[in-house]
Amino acid sequence: MCTVPVRCPWPGAGNSRRAGGQVWVVESTPVVTVEGFTSVYDQHAPSLFRYCARRVGPQVAEDVVAQTFLVAYEQRHRFDADRAGILPWLYGIATNLLRRHRRDEVRAYRALARTGIDPFTDDGPAQRAADRVDAARESVAVAAVLAGLPARQREVLLLHAIAELEYAEIAAALRIPLGTVRSALHRARTKLRAALTIMRENR
Repeated sequence: MCTVPVRCPWPGAGNSRRAGGQVWVVESTPVVTVEGFTSVYDQHAPSLFRYCARRVGPQVAEDVVAQTFLVAYEQRHRFDADRAGILPWLYGIATNLLRRHRRDEVRAYRALARTGIDPFTDDGPAQRAADRVDAARESVAVAAVLAGLPARQREVLLLHAIAELEYAEIAAALRIPLGTVRSALHRARTKLRAALTIMRENR
């Protein structure tokens, strides 16, 4: 069943829950059927929702996830199973859609860096009081770095850290060379390590 608060956004979804192969090859062209795509949604929507919610908050994430699967369904004949798996393809679509919300994402990171309160996940004073101080400080340091990262480095870092994609999968998702992924991730990690080192030395 769908486990995120958005409806499967393509015609005929929900009429079948046939498990099994998600992709059929017809005349050398990969075709994702409605039944197969519903299975894909059930399998991958939760992880896509977590990734999007971490970046833009749960409310916007609902729309982004729904739009991701709608775009994927409309472009299903363009899916190339030989190039990458379906999950990197979906993350690539979601990341493209998230770029429309880049200002809100950066604004949220800056707010977290400034106040120590995550506008996307904060659960109120009681929960904040229960949080470990060290974890809160690290969150502030990480947020400050994320807010200042170039968009490409931030996307690569979050696809690796939140979506848990491998280097090759990130390259496929963003349609960039593998070397660019390695370079962007190395630079982002270097900045994160530097920020966390300074934070720990100043305790």
